[in-house]
Amino acid sequence: MRDGSCRKEALGLFPELESIEAELEVYESLLRRWQAKINLVSAATLDEIWLRHFADSAQVHAVAPQIRCWADMGTGAGFPGLVTALLLKSTPQAVVHLIESDQRKAGFLRAVSRETGAPAIIHAERIESVLPNIAADVGGVSARALAPLSRLVQLAEAPLKKGAIGVFLKGEEWRDELTAVEALGSLSCESADSRTRKGARVVVVKHKASQ
Repeated sequence: MRDGSCRKEALGLFPELESIEAELEVYESLLRRWQAKINLVSAATLDEIWLRHFADSAQVHAVAPQIRCWADMGTGAGFPGLVTALLLKSTPQAVVHLIESDQRKAGFLRAVSRETGAPAIIHAERIESVLPNIAADVGGVSARALAPLSRLVQLAEAPLKKGAIGVFLKGEEWRDELTAVEALGSLSCESADSRTRKGARVVVVKHKASQ
């Protein structure tokens, strides 16, 4: 699929991206430039950035647009957390904590945040060192292609116990992972088909004690 048709499809799926289209153009330009130096995304997806990365990431904000403070675990090239931050750019007091221990990727996130004005705070540290300290402020935790669901809820335990929700973008392995998390008994899970990837799933996790 050509980049132009991907962009059109992405904007069709998520019209809210139109309000940050200029910022996403800057994002794409920086990603292509940095990709030549460090591996940010799969080379096979470079011509599908708008659909595979921007639109896919937009699903997190779509689940809970009322949440103003997010923590994105293992942000990598910014998906989904940096897209969430851009979608919240015009929302007062909004902030997205981007947690990425790789110093080079954290440098890329800082560059994009600076050039686009995204309301993001970059933490170049391990998730376990950051998330417990900001748990009280966080309303939502997100991640994509980071770890099995059982590990994600373990990492996000502190904010989940304080009432935050987890929104995780999962691939075709989601069904077995969901069963394993539901077996824990303390968490409730809901899921819906991904709007951008066949066979993928958007999983929403909540701590039962906070419901």
